[in-house]
Amino acid sequence: MQLKFLGTGTSQGIPVIGCNCKVCLSQDPKDTRFRASVLITTEQDRKILIDCGPDFRQQMLMNKEQNVDAILLTHEHNDHLIGLDDVRPLIFKNKKDMPVHCSKRVADEIKLRFPYAFAEVKYPGAPSFELHEISERFQILDAEIESVEVMHDQLRIHGFKFKNLVYITDASFISEKEKQKLMNLDHLILNCIRKENPHPAHFILSDILRLDEELKPKNLYLTHISHHFGKYTEEHKLLPDHIHIAFDGQEINF
Repeated sequence: MQLKFLGTGTSQGIPVIGCNCKVCLSQDPKDTRFRASVLITTEQDRKILIDCGPDFRQQMLMNKEQNVDAILLTHEHNDHLIGLDDVRPLIFKNKKDMPVHCSKRVADEIKLRFPYAFAEVKYPGAPSFELHEISERFQILDAEIESVEVMHDQLRIHGFKFKNLVYITDASFISEKEKQKLMNLDHLILNCIRKENPHPAHFILSDILRLDEELKPKNLYLTHISHHFGKYTEEHKLLPDHIHIAFDGQEINF
């Protein structure tokens, strides 16, 4: 299987509109970050998109990706699902509704934000979604998945485990029970919004280093990174060898 980072930035992306900091002005492509999203390629070469934010169209075009077979959502914030309307070309090409897997709460939000996709009489060109409620263990296509419940400030959201890889974004707390799913992984992907100054809804670097010591992954990747973290070339070399700052377009085979 393979995971490709389509986006590794926060809700504002990098560069941030109107910002002249050294990260936002950087010419290094590793400092340019779309909103957080990954694409999983299964053993049978099927494509599962995790989160579909406002950069979805550009992410697909820039990565020369031509299909998504199913969508899996971590939570309902706009930077993680507002791009669903841009899935229309794939719905039209495949001539079937797009399967969307998420919690019931997220499904209810999709119906509120995209009511035209669920209308009894749709206007021509409207998207169509097939909503599926996730459980602790479930399957999408040929991929077996285990959900990992984490807290995003006061909001309960989901990370996902595929084989010995876990993808978590927008977390600020992981319970002891859920941590048991994260022990000794080959690949652990966690959000890390910045290096310093605690954030109510996101891990910062000191949180990540404590979790790394506790969970002992072989490789740990940082995502959902803001421009406050610093430039990739300067910050990456300061981290332990097994901790990586993920960048858009990076691939992990697992």
